[in-house]
This record gives sequence, C-alpha cells and structure tokens, in this order.
Amino acid sequence: MRMSWIYPVVLVSMGVAWLPPAAAEETSSTWIGRQAVGVVVGGMLPVRLMDTQSSKLNGVAVHPSWQIALTDPIGHEWWSGSIALGVEAALVGIAEPTNAYGIGFTPKLIYTFTSFGRLKPYVEGGGGPLWTNFDGRIPEQGSDFNFLVWGGMGATYDLTARWALNTGVRFSHISNGGTESPNGGLNYLLPFIGVSATLF
Repeated sequence: MRMSWIYPVVLVSMGVAWLPPAAAEETSSTWIGRQAVGVVVGGMLPVRLMDTQSSKLNGVAVHPSWQIALTDPIGHEWWSGSIALGVEAALVGIAEPTNAYGIGFTPKLIYTFTSFGRLKPYVEGGGGPLWTNFDGRIPEQGSDFNFLVWGGMGATYDLTARWALNTGVRFSHISNGGTESPNGGLNYLLPFIGVSATLF
C-alpha cells in the first residue's frame, strides 16, 4: 500500500513530541560534575583595531568542545550561575586575503546563568596554541605558530533534558606573542550557531 510509510512517520513524530522536556527548575545537586559536548560554527568578520592590521580576515571557524561544571549555581538572584571548565578544538579556514588555515586547541572558562529556565545565557573565554600556514601568506603574522585568544557571550536553549541549541558571538585575536616578526595581530568577530548534548 502506497500510504503505508505514513504510519512509521506518524509514530516517530509522536515519539519526538513526547521527548522529556528539560526541567525549568533544576536543583543545585544536578550541576557539579555535569559534562557536555558540543560544536559551534560561524563566519569570521574582520576587525581592524590598529594601522598594522591591514588584512580583512574572512573565513569559517568550527569549534568542537567538551566541558564539565565545577560548581552548583551560585547565589539566588538573576545573576545566579554555575562555573564550568572546558577545552575545545579550533579549526579555522581562511578565504581572504588568501587561502590559509589554523588548527589548535584552547582551554576555556564558562559562567552559565541558571535562573532563566530553559534559556541559559553565558559568558566564556579561553586561549591556546594555533598551528597555521600564515607565514608568507598573511602579512601581519611572520610565523606559522600562533596563539588564539578569545572571549564572548551567548545562550543555550534546552530542547530536551539532553539536547540544546547554542548561539552567540565571540571576539578573537590571533598573535604569535612576539616570538617572530612581524606580529601585527589579527582580530575577528565570530557570530556562531551550534548544538550541544549533556553526557551525564
């Protein structure tokens, strides 16, 4: 029967609709040790703060990550939140001013506001090594070994007890820390979207 495929689709749809919702009020005991993995993807928007920064750095950045909550929610006001420690990979593909790439990792610190139910705003920041092929391609940087330092804010929205959507923006800075010359530095904004999953 041609319409027989409808029944499995309806059953699957009903199953998705009945996924357990995320709890709007979470007890503090559920936070310490909570681990999550995720990935965010964004387009790089150049930011030139100094005359030595002539390149318009455009491209795409992908950041897979892992994090673990270190504290239960702190305080009982709107700013109540949990502190987490994490690490993420940095996969950077440059399209302008020339084709180039960067691969690295950054430890990070996250403060997640916990008093808004399913919506969880956060601020975060991190930094670490970035291996690139910038030398001879990007005029501001005279070495292939660089550092990526960044900070930003965003929000997750819990779709279920496990899965969440993620969106936000970061300011990122690439530099070799003065180990080579030139070292003009590169800056970019990274608006991003992503998804995360709570492991346990």
